[in-house]
Amino acid sequence: MLKQHLNLKLSQKLSPQQIQLMKLIQLSTLELEQKIQNEIGENPALETGKEDIENDLNDNKTSDTEEINIEDYLNDDDIPNYKTEVNNYGADDENDRIIPVSGGISFHQNLKSQAQNLILSDGEDLIIDFLIGSIDESGYIRRELDELVDDLAFSQNIFVTKNEIYRLLKKVQTLDPAGVGARNLKECLIIQLRRKSNRNDIIELAEQILTESFSEFSRKHYKKLIDKYKLTKEFLKLIIETISKLNPKPGGTLANESRSTHIIPDFSLYIEDGKLSVLLNKRNAPELHVSANYKEMLEGYKQSSIKNKANNEAVQFIKQKLDSAKWFIDAINQRHQTLFITINAIIEHQKDYFLSGDEKLLKPMILKDIANKINMDISTVSRVANSKYIDTPYGIKLVKSFFSEGMKNDEGENISSIEIKNILSELISIEDKKNPLADHEISKELKNKGYNIARRTVAKYREQLGFPVARLRKEI
Repeated sequence: MLKQHLNLKLSQKLSPQQIQLMKLIQLSTLELEQKIQNEIGENPALETGKEDIENDLNDNKTSDTEEINIEDYLNDDDIPNYKTEVNNYGADDENDRIIPVSGGISFHQNLKSQAQNLILSDGEDLIIDFLIGSIDESGYIRRELDELVDDLAFSQNIFVTKNEIYRLLKKVQTLDPAGVGARNLKECLIIQLRRKSNRNDIIELAEQILTESFSEFSRKHYKKLIDKYKLTKEFLKLIIETISKLNPKPGGTLANESRSTHIIPDFSLYIEDGKLSVLLNKRNAPELHVSANYKEMLEGYKQSSIKNKANNEAVQFIKQKLDSAKWFIDAINQRHQTLFITINAIIEHQKDYFLSGDEKLLKPMILKDIANKINMDISTVSRVANSKYIDTPYGIKLVKSFFSEGMKNDEGENISSIEIKNILSELISIEDKKNPLADHEISKELKNKGYNIARRTVAKYREQLGFPVARLRKEI
C-alpha cells in the first residue's frame, strides 16, 4: 500500500552565484580575461565600458538592484514542454552546449603529418595511425606487441602478425623527435644514439653499454662497467655525459610547444618606506555593466498591455540575461574582494620575509591559519594559494610556496619547513659526489645544526625537492 508522509530535514545548497564565484576564484588572471570575453560574447545584456554617470546612478537605484516580478507576464501553459523536463534543452540550445577548442597542431597530429612521407603498402597506413595513437605524452608506446595485435583485431578488425607490428613500429620510430615510439627508456636512448650523425668511439661504446649493461648503468654501478669494458674513469665520464644529453621524454618536446610558460602574476607587491602594499592585477579586465538597452526593453514589455505567448517568452529571455549579467558582475567583484583580503592576510603573516626577502624569516603557516584570520573556508584559501602568483621584489612567487609546516629547533623557536629544505638542499649541493650523503647522514648533519629531523622526514623533504637517493647521486 502506498503511503504519504512528511519528512523534515536540513540541507545546505550552493546558489548559482556561489558556484560561479568558486570557479572564478581559482582562475588565473589570463584565464579570467578569457572567461570575461566568453561571457560578454554569450550574454548580450553584459557590456563593457563606462556608462553615462547620471544613467549609471539612476540604474543603481532601480534596475540593478530591484527584483522585477515577471509572474504577471508568464503563464505555465505558455512555457515550452522541454523547459519543464530534466534534460531541459531545446533543439536550438544544443549548439550552445558545444565548447569551441582553440586550434593548433597537437603532438599526435604532428606525427601523423610526418607519417604521410613513409613508404607504406595498402592498409599499413591504418596500422601506423593506430600505433601513433597509442603513443603517450612522453613519447612512449607502453604496451606489449601481443596487446597491440589483439587490440587491432578487436577494435579495428585488422589482423596482423607480431612481426608485422614490430616492422611498422620501427618505421614509427624513424619519426621526429628521435626516440618517439620507444617501448621503454632503454630503447628510447638507443634510438637517439643510432640517429647521431657524428658517429665516434664514445657513441659506439655508449650504445653498447645501454644495449648490454643497461641495468648496471641505470644503477650507477660504474666500477662494474669499468672492469667489464676495460675503461678509464675519464672515458666513462665522456660516455655518461653523452648519454645524459639525450632526451628521456621525447614526446615532451612537441607536446609542450603549444603550452604557454609565461607567468602573469595575479598580485604585485611594493615596498615604500618600510611599508608593504599589494595591488590586484586587473590587466585587460574591462569595466562591466548591465546593458541599458536590455533594461529599457524589459521596462517596455512591463508597460505593454499586450499579453501573449511571444511577449511572455521575450520577457523571460530578457529577465534571464539581465539576472545572469548581474550575477556575473557581482561574482567578479566578490572574487576581487576575496583575493585582496586573502593576500593581505598572507602578507601580514609573513611580513618579516616580504620586507627582507630572507627565506629564513618565513614563519610556519598553514591554510587554516589564514582561513581563521579572514573568517573564510579553508577551501577558499586553497583555491587562492594553489593557482595564484605574486610579483615581489625578489621574483615572481607562487602563493602556495609561502605555506609550510612548522617545527621547533633546539632553542624552542618555531621554524618553517622551507628553511629546513633550504639547508638540506645546501648540504646535498656541497656533498662529495663520490660519496654522497645518505638520508641518515643528512639527519645527523641537521641535528648538529640544531634541527631535530628524523631520517624519514629527511627522505620526504628530499623527494619533494627532487633529489634522488644517495646511490643515484653518485658520480665518478
